[in-house]
Amino acid sequence: MPALALPATDGSELRVDVVPPPATRLVLYAYPRTGRPGVEPPPGWDLIPGARGCTPQACAFRDHTAELASSGAVVVGLSTQDTVCQREAVERLHLPFLLLSDADLALTRALRLPTFEVAGVALLRRLTLVVRDGAIEHVFYPVFPPDRHVRVVLDWLVEHPVR
Repeated sequence: MPALALPATDGSELRVDVVPPPATRLVLYAYPRTGRPGVEPPPGWDLIPGARGCTPQACAFRDHTAELASSGAVVVGLSTQDTVCQREAVERLHLPFLLLSDADLALTRALRLPTFEVAGVALLRRLTLVVRDGAIEHVFYPVFPPDRHVRVVLDWLVEHPVR
């Protein structure tokens, strides 16, 4: 995992190669974008395979944060949206975890993460990385359905305990 620090919704920068203690794993879930109430999504959004479902996915991770922590993991979301958009989502959805902004595509390029373009903006395809000891331990891709993906991650964490 590259030693990159990305801006977080709490105003800090978080290194994506470092697992925040006391966790033993960082679950980094990437998503295209969260919508904002009263703002129309980009034209054709609903027709793009895998585009919809960011809010249900975030809420599922929110609802299972304690289980993830019990499995030794801390969860963090990642998108190419700026932190202003992400902060709105954190507040509105009551997310107890950070969202990281890769608006400059530093991590996206370093890992050659899958993207798609909408209205001239590069967005991440949905995937989840499990980071441990500075390396990517596991990749979940593709992710479908997004609202039930957290269960797949939890099952994997339980089946692969840190020894």
